[in-house]
Amino acid sequence: MNRDELKTLVAQMLRELKPDAPEPTVKASEYKPTVAAADEGALPDITTVDLRQQYLVEDPKDGQSFLSLKAKTPARLGLGRAGTRYKTATMLRFRADHAAAQDSVFSPVPEEFAKDNGLVPVQTECGSKDEYLTRPDLGRRFDEHNAKVIEEVCKGQRVLLVIGDGLSSAAILANALDCAAAIRQGLKTYGIDVGKSLFVRYCRVGASDFIGDLTGCELVCLLVGERPGLVTNESMSAYLTYKPHRGISESKRTVVSNIHRQGVAAVEAGAHIASLIDRILRQKASGIDLREAEA
Repeated sequence: MNRDELKTLVAQMLRELKPDAPEPTVKASEYKPTVAAADEGALPDITTVDLRQQYLVEDPKDGQSFLSLKAKTPARLGLGRAGTRYKTATMLRFRADHAAAQDSVFSPVPEEFAKDNGLVPVQTECGSKDEYLTRPDLGRRFDEHNAKVIEEVCKGQRVLLVIGDGLSSAAILANALDCAAAIRQGLKTYGIDVGKSLFVRYCRVGASDFIGDLTGCELVCLLVGERPGLVTNESMSAYLTYKPHRGISESKRTVVSNIHRQGVAAVEAGAHIASLIDRILRQKASGIDLREAEA
């Protein structure tokens, strides 16, 4: 049976199964598959596009005004539509940003990070990333071995600088070292000495309270990766607590957030944190207490 006879047979069978069906507008013989373009190297990285400058609405009434509005926020505005759906570029960017956020949560900070940067590595009671995500309480405590390391290395320090992986390894790799260096440099100008620093794996903010109990330090500054979103997966925050201890109120913490390249630059944040540490030590208060003391 040749090709034409096969097409005739298929058409006859379709008519018998569904006699009232209309003739197809596109016949199989007319279909030509899309020819893939020649390989020109790697595809462009869609995540490098600045959302504040991307406006996909076709024939807008006042596109320039909308662009000036978009320049003030990375929110996904002016996406346009393809029928009732998002455009391909919008959907691909959403999926890419979502994948980056997931990678930041589930990817660990490399084992050599602490050793290569002169940090003392310790780990909370969490035994894995899955346990860290499902048991936040374990991310605030240390077992006997790690508690002993913290106590031996850091006991008696006035100011203790701690880096914790938190919910974003990408945030720590992108910002922590530059920020910590700026903090140390800034504190030197205030005559404040910072001894050895810790790197805490599977770290929650409350781990700084446990560290405060173990070391008796006057202030703990914790740099920790924050939960990533679709705008950035590299956001880090600094939590400053005066005389931290287990059970302390969250309102007693002073927080500097949105430390990333599209927010507050790491070096700039470090300088600001150093000035905050000086103020906290002078006023002997942090969080709401600091604001009341300076009022």
